[in-house]
Amino acid sequence: MQTNFKSDVEAMDALKEKFDLLQNEIQKRIYGQDEIVKQTLITLFSRGHCLLIGVPGLAKTLLVNTIAEVLGLQYKRIQFTPDLMPSDIIGTEIFDKDHQFKFVKGPLFANVILADEINRTPPKTQAALLEAMQERAVTAAGERFELDKPFFVLATQNPIEQEGTYPLPEAQLDRFMFSIWLDYPGFEDELTIVRNTTSDHKTDLSKVITGTEIRFFQDLILKIPVNDNVLRYAVGLSAKTRPGTEMAAPIANKYLKWGAGPRASQYLILGAKTHAALNGKYSPDIEDVKAVAVNILRHRVIKNYKAEAENISVEDIINELLK
Repeated sequence: MQTNFKSDVEAMDALKEKFDLLQNEIQKRIYGQDEIVKQTLITLFSRGHCLLIGVPGLAKTLLVNTIAEVLGLQYKRIQFTPDLMPSDIIGTEIFDKDHQFKFVKGPLFANVILADEINRTPPKTQAALLEAMQERAVTAAGERFELDKPFFVLATQNPIEQEGTYPLPEAQLDRFMFSIWLDYPGFEDELTIVRNTTSDHKTDLSKVITGTEIRFFQDLILKIPVNDNVLRYAVGLSAKTRPGTEMAAPIANKYLKWGAGPRASQYLILGAKTHAALNGKYSPDIEDVKAVAVNILRHRVIKNYKAEAENISVEDIINELLK
């Protein structure tokens, strides 16, 4: 596919076409998770990273494997464990046969990284991954190494078992554009899953998009114009979550201990731009901001004791703000 279009409008149409192809290909193997797939692809084209949270057996790993397969990118899975060290993911220096120190790259040097059960590894290793996510580079033996582009981290987390885990601090959670909750599949979807996975049914997937095309579309997203009213809505939405401030919403003052920072506003606009583009629009509106708001704000606002006592969820609070 070419990346030199006659106009940005033509390029936007090509992005929508590619997205439809990606979704159709992924749906051959992943059933009943269309919205999850869409949100994950929004993160990719927005140059963000994604945290997938769900109980075991909901195909989080299969979802990431499938997305990596259709993207035609280099993919590495890192199983996070309590004994994993930063050098295990970044790489390490070895003394080679020529008596020279040589840096051997770790699994972080790939385009798509699955950080499986990220909360099972100590803070030092989590910090090494999060530095790479932020800087798109790693530091080893005092030297900086640029990571391959595009660079896309999909981390998974199990919300049930907290024993022997190291929960990510809020400042580190903020590095993830989206926090996506996976729910149980519908009955019909589960029937399809069980039918296909307990037989000799095999699904061959085609590679739909290249790394060069992804980088081109990521740059294209940045060019999308945003009306001032949409910009004001996104920044205002973040401001409403900050208790004790001038623009705080009453529900935030009542139920929140901490609100979303400026990174949330940036991601609301980037996410809205990408959501609009993938739906065939050339500029986002307020509905596009609302479509990505829950996944962007979910891990950036912290409930207070009153919300805990009254069993009010973060999603309840965000949905109230979106009204």
